[in-house]
Amino acid sequence: MKTIKSNVVWITGASMGIGKALALELANRGHTVIASARSRDKLSVLVEESRPLSGAIHAYPLDVTCQQAVNDVVIAIQNDFPTIDQAVLNAGTFLPMPGSRFRADVIKQQFDLNVFGVSYCLEALIPIMKQQKHGVLAINASLAGYRGLPKSAAYGATKAALINMAECLKLDLDPYGIDVKVINPGFVKTPLTDKNDFTMPFLMESEQAARIISNGLASNKFEIRFPAVFAGIMGFLRRLPYRCYFALVKRVRI
Repeated sequence: MKTIKSNVVWITGASMGIGKALALELANRGHTVIASARSRDKLSVLVEESRPLSGAIHAYPLDVTCQQAVNDVVIAIQNDFPTIDQAVLNAGTFLPMPGSRFRADVIKQQFDLNVFGVSYCLEALIPIMKQQKHGVLAINASLAGYRGLPKSAAYGATKAALINMAECLKLDLDPYGIDVKVINPGFVKTPLTDKNDFTMPFLMESEQAARIISNGLASNKFEIRFPAVFAGIMGFLRRLPYRCYFALVKRVRI
């Protein structure tokens, strides 16, 4: 049994970007973090970076698109730790796809990781948290899931699905003491967004995003969304009639 410090938090997609920054932030706050990602080497670097922190990070390599691998890792975590108090299902990717070059394989690739990867984790975690009678399940979606955006027919569809899934699970799992949250970031500077060839308004550093998420995990909020101004703009666009929405987005190209 490993030494436990405060909450035990499992983070997927923890080797870079928001996931890595969040793992370090939570460990800095004294939590025990279980970090999963495909890259063993990047996870090893993450563990080394966490050595001076008050909490601890433990590496459990995983490809979340393989359901059996997810089940095996969850069993291993159960064997090593007394509880899984929180899980941040963060693994995901963005593949731009203009509608003029629509490809079903891009849709499938995005759903395999962004939606089914989350779903495999949820299927493994929900029975555990029901038995514990407590737990936090945080699903990383995106403000891009609010409404359709250019070149996002694949990515946006996965994030809209995750937002809807989180809303449904919130209603179903509250009676079991499981607190479901949805994380809706805007543009955060990560290795993924570094590849974007378009303007990213209100771009935020991953460390700042990690602080906001960490605070949100400890709160009673259902939705953790940021940055505030961009989230407000997207929330406004979400409520616009289609005619106004399409006309505006075609002009400003958010």
